[in-house]
Amino acid sequence: MAGIAIVLDLLKKSHNKHTFHSPSSLSSAAALSAFATAPFASRFLFGSFEPRVAYCDAAAAIDDDYLAAIRKMSADALQFEPPTYIPSSKVYNIQPKPLFSAFEFRALAMTTVRSLLMFYLPLLEPKPASEDDDDFLNNAAEERRRPDLIVPLKKSVKQIARETTVMTTRRVLERLAISYVSQRMAWKLLKDVPQSTLRKAGRGWPTHLYIYKVSQTTLRGHFLGIAASWTVQVGIEIYRCVVRYVKPKPEEEEEEQVEIAEQAKDLGNKVVGITVRCGASLVFAAIGAGICSCLMRPSTGQWIGCTLGDLAGPMVVSICLQKTLQADG
Repeated sequence: MAGIAIVLDLLKKSHNKHTFHSPSSLSSAAALSAFATAPFASRFLFGSFEPRVAYCDAAAAIDDDYLAAIRKMSADALQFEPPTYIPSSKVYNIQPKPLFSAFEFRALAMTTVRSLLMFYLPLLEPKPASEDDDDFLNNAAEERRRPDLIVPLKKSVKQIARETTVMTTRRVLERLAISYVSQRMAWKLLKDVPQSTLRKAGRGWPTHLYIYKVSQTTLRGHFLGIAASWTVQVGIEIYRCVVRYVKPKPEEEEEEQVEIAEQAKDLGNKVVGITVRCGASLVFAAIGAGICSCLMRPSTGQWIGCTLGDLAGPMVVSICLQKTLQADG
């Protein structure tokens, strides 16, 4: 009997090591403990065993509905509140300007004033007086002659039409970029370059890196404007070539075949010249924007540098080509 009591005590201790029990295991453990504490005849040989037993019935209080509710709450939390370690994608806010923004009052007024000043200011330049007595009568006759105001007006109207066409073509190219290129590239082509220059100025970059980044941003932001200008200029040259071919002059009808070849060659040379000038304008505008943004307020310097580079690029290329041709000749 003493051996049976020892075995029962060992079984009871091994069951007490578990934290959670099922209801069946709890009932068996209670029966074994009650049987082990029963008096035996040999208890006086081994002493009185009174083990302390603690029972846990937590598992019995948790039902399946409670566990299902916890799983559902965890799934809902993961579904509606994503973890913070998942990186969120960048949102590109692309807002294209109206298609006919060139015909708005402010833009059209600025274009008109600029075109009129471009062609009427040269008329106000004073002519140098002649020192020869023989030309006195000719100078008096020229002074009496009034300047022709119709030709500058026609040129101004043509310039206004050209600038509004370029601006409208750029709006069309912007919509094509939004539709056919990636969202990231469309955002870079359409972004506000002066505001982007201000943001870059606050990042504490070195000077060389800042100039490079501003030039790169200006190159992308100014690309559609240059592409629109190139398209309009090439279209005008093609139109002139077609008009000369369809409506030739009466004295040139005999040499029509020669004229076609010459016009095609002339058109090719003009397209190459337009491409070179537009490319130089784009590159010089990017470089000027990067340099001027370091010399003054970033947004103002970027705009001034871009404008100066846009004007200086074709002039520099023309001067270099003229010197090259003169050296070859």
